[in-house]
Amino acid sequence: MDLNKDQFNPVLKEEELALFAKGEHLDPLVSKYQKLLKESDSLIFIFPIWWADIPAILKGFLDKVMLKQFAYTTGKFGLEGRLTHIKKATVITTSDSPKWYLRYFAGNSIRGVFINSTLKGIGIKNVRWYHCNHIKKEGLPQRKKFLEVIKQASFQ
Repeated sequence: MDLNKDQFNPVLKEEELALFAKGEHLDPLVSKYQKLLKESDSLIFIFPIWWADIPAILKGFLDKVMLKQFAYTTGKFGLEGRLTHIKKATVITTSDSPKWYLRYFAGNSIRGVFINSTLKGIGIKNVRWYHCNHIKKEGLPQRKKFLEVIKQASFQ
């Protein structure tokens, strides 16, 4: 899925908000994405970090696609994930900030919220996070090293 290429609209419109609590939607791309997710056993998320967090388009994707009854139900002790057939996910991020800064000084939203709360809440528990903070021109040698690490990572 390429949300930008698909021109995915991450905004929940008023008429969509009325359906949200029922786990329903109006967006045909949501149906397409849910079908792809049903057929997947692994996911790879690739995105830049914006303001120490996921980009708005990814947040909108989660809000619009990971709906109640599709991605989760609510149980006695919180969310019960329904995407447990997805055995692993890989998160690949880029930013100006190093991973240690994001973890210890910027709120750790990628690990704490996106991975440990959102993905876990929908049933995806085996997640690896790779981060490249050498995105500026002078970081080209480090970016090449990072790409070698990604190439060696097991995505099977």
